[in-house]
Amino acid sequence: MIGAGVFGHLSDSFLGRKGALQVTCFLNAVFGLLTALSPSYWAYAALRLLSGFSNGAVGICSFVLATEPIGPSRRGAAGMSTYYFYSGGIAALAAVAAMFQSSWRLLYVATSLPSLFFALAVVPFFSESPRWYLVHRRPDDAMRVLRAIAATNGRHVPDDVALKLDDEDDEDTGDDNAIKKVEVQTSSSSGTILDAFVSRATRARLVLSVLIYFLCSVVYYGLSLNVVNLKTDLYVSVAVNSVAEMPSYLITTLLLRHYGRKPLAIGTMLLSGVFCTVASLIAGMGAMRMVRMACGVVGIFGISGTYNLLTVYITELFPTVVRNAVLGCVSQASQIGAILAPMVVVLGERVPFAVFGVAATIGGLLVFNLPETMNKPLYDTMAGLERGERESRTEDDGAAEKFEI
Repeated sequence: MIGAGVFGHLSDSFLGRKGALQVTCFLNAVFGLLTALSPSYWAYAALRLLSGFSNGAVGICSFVLATEPIGPSRRGAAGMSTYYFYSGGIAALAAVAAMFQSSWRLLYVATSLPSLFFALAVVPFFSESPRWYLVHRRPDDAMRVLRAIAATNGRHVPDDVALKLDDEDDEDTGDDNAIKKVEVQTSSSSGTILDAFVSRATRARLVLSVLIYFLCSVVYYGLSLNVVNLKTDLYVSVAVNSVAEMPSYLITTLLLRHYGRKPLAIGTMLLSGVFCTVASLIAGMGAMRMVRMACGVVGIFGISGTYNLLTVYITELFPTVVRNAVLGCVSQASQIGAILAPMVVVLGERVPFAVFGVAATIGGLLVFNLPETMNKPLYDTMAGLERGERESRTEDDGAAEKFEI
């Protein structure tokens, strides 16, 4: 929870997306390997605290780095596709944990080495986000990345195209051969979570995002941990839950381009809420227990789609200068939900499902208050977002006036 906020801010400021990801992955591996050498309980607890601090921002940094260069029409599909690896990792973890049941120390070594390999052998070959370069007033670096992306895709950025910051004076030389400049709305190098809260354009979005992500997290982590109440094999149940998430990513990705972020977020949360509520009403043993497990699988199918879709959605709701800071903030809310989830799970076999059903339903209803972002531009600054909001309202008012006439 602490690490998500700290590294979320550092990722928006001087570390950048790539730098923050490399640091967090490296620290995560080091603290994990040191945990395997813990000489006492308190050393173990301290190292787990440090591991959580470093691990808190790995997901948000990698997600933003992967999606910021993507255009509006493909951003949702690209963002959702990253989560196949998340669920695949959980399924792999169940298999690895089953192999090392006799030694928790070896389990920590086995689960820490991939992060070290990733930090040292993979991340150095990444490109920094061109949007991060832009808001830090480095348009030449941003264009270099864009040209490299174009070359990889077999395309070419014309030599007479350059990037222009919106606070630069626009000099009209009258030369038809002058360099074409693409205006980039950027006036500040970085922002904080306070900027997102102070701005009228993002304050309500921030509060709603935190509440929705918190409720979603309670349900997501709660259903994942609730396998202990199903009285089935722990390793098999974890693997089944992780595999159940994957179809939700595929279906959500396919529907995302046609129905938008908002309707899908509402639908998937309400789907999970309905089936969790049904599961809470099912009593008995034997076959009825399997029915309850099936309802739980559908519940995690729906909430996992929401959990990952919200990351795409929130990424598009906020400008580049505060994007990672906001994601860090909502990730903190998510971790609070993860902390509370085990306390709900121990309430019995049916009560947790009732709590998850109510939480998912409330979360789905709160999404109604967020704006749609499908095929909308990804803004870089607060000023750009506010201007875009004003233009959008003007267009809506004009359309309404024409309709009335």
